[in-house]
Amino acid sequence: MALELPSPPKVGMVSLGCPKALVDSERILTKLRSDGYQMSPDYAGADVVLVNTCGFLDSAKEESLAAIGEAIAENGRVIVTGCMGKEADVIRERFPEVLAITGAAQYEDVVGAVHDAAPMPPNAFLNLVPESGLKLTPRHYSYLKISEGCNHRCSFCIIPSLRGDLVSRRPDAILREAEKLVAAGTKELLVISQDTSAYGVDLRHASWPWKGGEVRAHMTDLARELGKLGAWVRLHYVYPYPHVDRVIPLMAEGLVLPYLDIPFQHAAPNVLRAMKRPANEAKVLERIRNWRDICPDIAIRSSFVVGFPGETDADFDYLLDWLEEAQLDRVGAFRFEPVKGAAANDLPGAVPEEVKEERYARIMEKTAAISAAKLQAKIGRTLDVIIDLADGEGGATGRSYADAPEIDGEVHLRDAPHAKAGDILQVLIEDADEHDLYGAPVA
Repeated sequence: MALELPSPPKVGMVSLGCPKALVDSERILTKLRSDGYQMSPDYAGADVVLVNTCGFLDSAKEESLAAIGEAIAENGRVIVTGCMGKEADVIRERFPEVLAITGAAQYEDVVGAVHDAAPMPPNAFLNLVPESGLKLTPRHYSYLKISEGCNHRCSFCIIPSLRGDLVSRRPDAILREAEKLVAAGTKELLVISQDTSAYGVDLRHASWPWKGGEVRAHMTDLARELGKLGAWVRLHYVYPYPHVDRVIPLMAEGLVLPYLDIPFQHAAPNVLRAMKRPANEAKVLERIRNWRDICPDIAIRSSFVVGFPGETDADFDYLLDWLEEAQLDRVGAFRFEPVKGAAANDLPGAVPEEVKEERYARIMEKTAAISAAKLQAKIGRTLDVIIDLADGEGGATGRSYADAPEIDGEVHLRDAPHAKAGDILQVLIEDADEHDLYGAPVA
């Protein structure tokens, strides 16, 4: 007589916000799957729906509240987690029927809430989960979170109040996770945190046993060891501390991708001081020149805020001049938006919305022109390109070392009928526009 197993409960997931929240969602799903739960791709098939929220900007909060409302309307059984969990009263006021609310990175609490809301039948077993865990990204790239929280108190940011002060993971634990990801097919590791440069400060940069030796809880040491695993290693959210200079030789050696994601936020000293960020912009330009001397191919991406309280026309012009000299490869810009609880809300000199829009348009025009010139200079070069999508008929889309997924440009390929997602191909660059490259695989 065949044994008939009861069907385990199914869990749906809506994941909002940044890659760090995406990693949280993956960890939650991995734990639930290992507990025997099944995943549902839609509301109708789910016994309970998790909504992992973002609470950084007011617009992100509204998106999170809308997602909660949709989940309640479509399913009715909803658990909320993530950054907006800090504002449980706001969520409860609008959606009193929410089953439970937990904060960011509270894995045990949210898993416990799922167990309460949709208990596992007592006979469920065979809880098979890949050692690398469940992923919400394509198989060939993975986000690798190395710490939680942040010790900075930038006046426009509420991340420390949402996620707390810096808490670094042990380096051996990070490297074991990275090894499992690479063994499972990951070709690109994207290192993320709130402040990657500060990794290990809270651990006093102590060392742990690793592979017959020791590895220190420090960004440089961790990057070097990750570079030995055979995958691309891309560093995100790098604060420009002096020791970042020691990572550049690793890029020149090929251990780490020649790519730095540094959120400078502004260049004008007055604005940087109001933001409570380092204001030595001249030294930053000198360091960028030194980095390019050591590793000429280094790609630097950054983000900037326009319309910050007190930003004058002179401050904004200073920023444009700084960008002209810095010649950053990839730039994103944001109009200042007040965030509930941020100190910047109380600063004098609010910038009118129409001025914000005008400045935003000017900075995007400036950075697009810089990007176009830099990409034009790559025509005729052969670059390694990791494939993200392939249509099987010769068309494919991928990324070079200078392109992080979803935030930077792409490389569009022709005559690549055998390309598959995760392949790393040598591509001759034939053309370029303001953001993307175009080419064909080298025979």
